[in-house]
Amino acid sequence: MKRFALVLATLLLAGSRPLAADADASRQADVERKGKAVMPFDQSASMHVFVPTARGGVQTVMVHDGDPAQVALVRSHLRAEAARFARGDFRDPAAIHGTRMPGLRTLSAGAGRIAVTYADVATGGRITYATGDPRLVRALHAWFAAQVRDHGRRVMSSLE
Repeated sequence: MKRFALVLATLLLAGSRPLAADADASRQADVERKGKAVMPFDQSASMHVFVPTARGGVQTVMVHDGDPAQVALVRSHLRAEAARFARGDFRDPAAIHGTRMPGLRTLSAGAGRIAVTYADVATGGRITYATGDPRLVRALHAWFAAQVRDHGRRVMSSLE
């Protein structure tokens, strides 16, 4: 009986991997679809980069080919998002990833204790988040990790 249970458990676990991959692919497609309603730039022509830091993190969006029109759209979008995030308004990420996105509620409530700054980069824009509150740092890291999972192939978790 033990052997049967072990074989059954192995088969169930082995069979669950494609389902998880399908669920991830489905989630990423849903996020991409919702992202088109929030982000004015071409997601397929850009890369999101999320780098956790000791005091928060850095979020960068870069346009692959440096197309000036796309770069302008990225910069305008991130500049506006940084201003909203500084006020605790995280409605856009919630519209894309859902209201139960990890870290979102904590970030919204603690926005006054997070320095949010925007800067242009060569082919896009960058938002830097910094706080001395360890709880908010953890929330930022959880929020970044959720975005990395949800955006799939269009994201990196560090600049390599």
